[in-house]
Amino acid sequence: MAIIKPFKGIRPPKDLVEKVASRPYDVLNSEEARQEAEGNQYSLYHIIKPEIDFAPGTDEHDEKVYLKAAENFAKFRKNGWLVQDETEKYYVYAQTMSGRTQYGMVVCASVDDYMTGKIKKHELTRRDKEEDRMKHVRVNNANVEPVFFAYPHRDDLDTIVAGITANEPEYDFTAELDGFRHQFWVIEDRGLIEQITRIFAEIPSMYIADGHHRSAAAALVGNEKKLQNPAHKGDEEYNFFMAVCFPDNQLNIIDYNRVVKDLNGLSDEEFLEKLKENFIVEEKGAEIYKPDSLHNFSLYLSNKWYSLTSKSGTYNDNDPIGVLDVTISSNLILDEILGIKDLRSDKRIDFIGGIRGLGELKRRVDSGEMKVALALYPVSMKQLIDIADTGNIMPPKTTWFEPKLRSGLVIHELV
Repeated sequence: MAIIKPFKGIRPPKDLVEKVASRPYDVLNSEEARQEAEGNQYSLYHIIKPEIDFAPGTDEHDEKVYLKAAENFAKFRKNGWLVQDETEKYYVYAQTMSGRTQYGMVVCASVDDYMTGKIKKHELTRRDKEEDRMKHVRVNNANVEPVFFAYPHRDDLDTIVAGITANEPEYDFTAELDGFRHQFWVIEDRGLIEQITRIFAEIPSMYIADGHHRSAAAALVGNEKKLQNPAHKGDEEYNFFMAVCFPDNQLNIIDYNRVVKDLNGLSDEEFLEKLKENFIVEEKGAEIYKPDSLHNFSLYLSNKWYSLTSKSGTYNDNDPIGVLDVTISSNLILDEILGIKDLRSDKRIDFIGGIRGLGELKRRVDSGEMKVALALYPVSMKQLIDIADTGNIMPPKTTWFEPKLRSGLVIHELV
């Protein structure tokens, strides 16, 4: 059963929501955040990327930067730019991208569910990134940004959401940067809140779609507070963290691609010959080629696009990890040919979310910064859930969910 609870959200007034709302902290660098927040004192970047309030080049992990986040959070509340709801509520958050809308329930999920594996993950986390977000949670005593969960869809929850979203939303705006629409409804009816809580209690598991480090940090800080409190009862606010939960049948995973700095000492011809051992290689010319099915890859090298199709016997259909295209490409191209053993630490490789398009791969290679680009066919939600259910872990940089959650629509305080 999935334990959830409503919470007293901290939210911007209607007239400020567009100015407060921001992209998540981890999809842009400090300079990009500084540019987006320029001239906007209300931007949440002052809390989630507080290094923008210091001189360019300031280490975002400096202690003074974390303290600035807490200072700015307090200022936002004092100035009425963020205001806490008086009673506990659930919320519905809808995102529209390219004419497709997905509806998420904003709830507080259980730290114990994370610790016991009822909230399932499909990626490993890095301790340094966990600690960064843990410091941010500790200093603010709040989950400033939500995590992104999926759950097995249920008709009864769909019906409830449809009824709520038939009403006028509290917030409704289209972000200038990407053209995605964001709508937000507040659920105040106590009977409806209890019904939602009961329905989620019938769901055996939830799945982290995006935000593995934020989930880990939130849960670990909650567990810290539990151990530090001799009067711990289990119903304290720190036992829960904020998540937006979407039905799995509404979500779409897009491609997550790779660019590499060199060919590991090989010439173009030698590299292509080695690829032919495990792939059917077809030259496609100068026009961008996008993978059209599982086990088909797109390669860009020296102003030409190629189709790579995995040969029979190079993967195992019965292995939930081995059958993934990210595994095939990591093993047979990046490791075996290019000598990249650790995707998390090797400085010769970089990763590009599919939202940027394959033109970004071409640009990075044509600029001379990178030598070769590899585009992958996206994994499916079914593959993600199957892997999480079997306790397996996907290779790094496998999934890219879009649209990303906007931060700043609601915040959860741990007291």
